[in-house]
Amino acid sequence: MARYVAYRILLMIPTLLGIMLINFLLVQFAPGGPVERIIAQVQGTDVSATARFSGGGGEMTGGAARAQNFEGTASSKYRGAQGLDPEFIRELEKQFGFDKPAHERFGKMLWSYLRFDFGESYFRDVSVISLIKEKMPVSISLGLWTTLLAYMISIPLGVRKAVQDGSRFDVWTSAVIIIGYAIPGFLFAVLLIILFAGGSFLDLFPLRGIVSENWDQLAWPMRIVDYFWHLALPITAMLIGGFATTTLLTKNSFLDEIKKHYVVTARAKGLSEREVLYGHVFRNAMLIVISGFPGAFIGIFFANSLLIETIFSLDGLGLLSFESIINRDYPVVFGTLYIFSLMGLVISLISDLTYAWVDPRIDFASREV
Repeated sequence: MARYVAYRILLMIPTLLGIMLINFLLVQFAPGGPVERIIAQVQGTDVSATARFSGGGGEMTGGAARAQNFEGTASSKYRGAQGLDPEFIRELEKQFGFDKPAHERFGKMLWSYLRFDFGESYFRDVSVISLIKEKMPVSISLGLWTTLLAYMISIPLGVRKAVQDGSRFDVWTSAVIIIGYAIPGFLFAVLLIILFAGGSFLDLFPLRGIVSENWDQLAWPMRIVDYFWHLALPITAMLIGGFATTTLLTKNSFLDEIKKHYVVTARAKGLSEREVLYGHVFRNAMLIVISGFPGAFIGIFFANSLLIETIFSLDGLGLLSFESIINRDYPVVFGTLYIFSLMGLVISLISDLTYAWVDPRIDFASREV
């Protein structure tokens, strides 16, 4: 097993390299960039997709104001740069590192990332790692609780549906699951706001942040209550369709196992139905469910939270990544991409190790690597 774990860890290196290289190449051919953003602001043509820059009030740093002092008519490879002094353009390129060839910039970025040095944001006067640390609690809260609740609902529900396959309970719960899966999370979030957060009906839940402003002054029991009070609606919105796949996967997996001979033998020995289900069937049926955990967690943690964070004014990693892509804040884009990819690879390895823990018959060490 130790050899297999070492092999998987070593395999993460070329995988991360490939992910970073592909995205770096895509950025080289993508239109626009930080230099163009500064030029557009100087020329008064910048229309930012997001106006929320922490500490900056929407103002970009890096010398945009100094450009007002430059006069010139030199042509430039950057669109909209006519009339700006070439020396100012060269200063911008040097500031953002674009005065060096692409391969040199990529090599320098990789060397820094190996030491977990992600540099500073182009447009926020703060380091990338500080930004990630600042936004991480929101994303962890949404991803962790949504995933745990989805599995806590899905597994018991899936087991009961398998035991009562074809019954009235199985039929109506399947209908509810399909309807929930068909409802987009962001639309359900809007409905929750209208109903319970001061929309047109009740005003029971807050709409901003994951804790109240006076959270530090509350006693610890009230801090817990306040924390979940703020998360109730966002997690409900993310959960609406999150347990559908896992529930049906659990049901079908249990149905396949229940029909096998070892289950018939266990029942013939006089074991109770609970002992058969949770002592014999559960371990084998859960393998396929465990295999879907990394994808479910990563999907909820990084992808599905973007619209929910926006709707409920939660400043998490999803919103940070989106704003950074739109605003061409490349240090934040590649820093978050590196961390997300590394976390995904680690979680995938943990999932494989969980396989072996749930079913000792699985021996990864015997694989030829």
